[in-house]
Amino acid sequence: MAHEVLIATEADLRQAVKLDLAAVETVERAFAALATGEVVMPSILSMELEAANGEVDVKTAYIPGFDGFAIKVSPGFFDNPKLGLSSLNGLMMLFSAKTGLVDALFLDNGYLTDVRTAAAGAVAANYMAPETVETAGVIGTGVQARLQIAAAHLVRPFSRVLVWGRDGEKAKACAEDIARMLPVTAEAVDDPARLVAESQLVVTTTPAREPVLKAQWLHPGLHVTAMGSDQAGKNEIDPAALGAADLYVCDRVSQCQKLGELRSAVEAGVWSRGTPPELGDVVAGKVAGRPSADAVTISDLTGTGAQDTAIATHALKAIRAAGAGTPFST
Repeated sequence: MAHEVLIATEADLRQAVKLDLAAVETVERAFAALATGEVVMPSILSMELEAANGEVDVKTAYIPGFDGFAIKVSPGFFDNPKLGLSSLNGLMMLFSAKTGLVDALFLDNGYLTDVRTAAAGAVAANYMAPETVETAGVIGTGVQARLQIAAAHLVRPFSRVLVWGRDGEKAKACAEDIARMLPVTAEAVDDPARLVAESQLVVTTTPAREPVLKAQWLHPGLHVTAMGSDQAGKNEIDPAALGAADLYVCDRVSQCQKLGELRSAVEAGVWSRGTPPELGDVVAGKVAGRPSADAVTISDLTGTGAQDTAIATHALKAIRAAGAGTPFST
């Protein structure tokens, strides 16, 4: 009996799947499901390929109530730009949650990962950022710097954005792009401490191995989303900041202990609060995302297989609705 698999390219997916509230709500459902304890999500298969200046992550999750489950392979080879190639690529395979048959193959080159990562930032901002955000700051100048700000703006429509990066020209270009994307004023600044001081919402989007945000910069009414630390050895946030915050939340504790900011805080001996809550607990209402208006909150996003399953399931519906992709009979 023939079975049809839908194959979609990056171009197909960019046309059909947008970073919008529908994508954010789908990823939010995945976090809510994680809080139930019913999601099957194995540990990340992660390889750091030092000889090739690369890394590969494989993530997956089964979420009750979702029609499918995804397996995502995400390589990052960081010398590729010297060859005229993108640093990030990869694909997602979507399987039927009822039969285990392959429903779709998404040759997305990391696009769906970009969307679901930014959507997770929007979920964190929606539940943890101050109700009113006038200025948002982003530390980092890459694709996620732009997308995280765009996603946060969906749930907290701020009017001003500050950008800092180690390369001032890249920070300026990032700010110009953000100003074109959104109805905001955006400027590059040369002092990250000033960026934090003037912002109510800050997102860190770097591959830093030394902190780019210091504990002494925290101030009442601040929310920080850290999404760059997703490999052992990476560290964006001063470990002392986690203990100083009124609330620190992981996307998945077991991952943050190995790959995220929590790992650095534990290793530095400055974490003494026991097991922190997860973002799913906040979404499910088990934990208040903002203890008070003046609270300092930090969300640590390492990226979960549940997000990949959510965005892949969302993408299949969007591709079918758009009449895009190429069906292939097996």
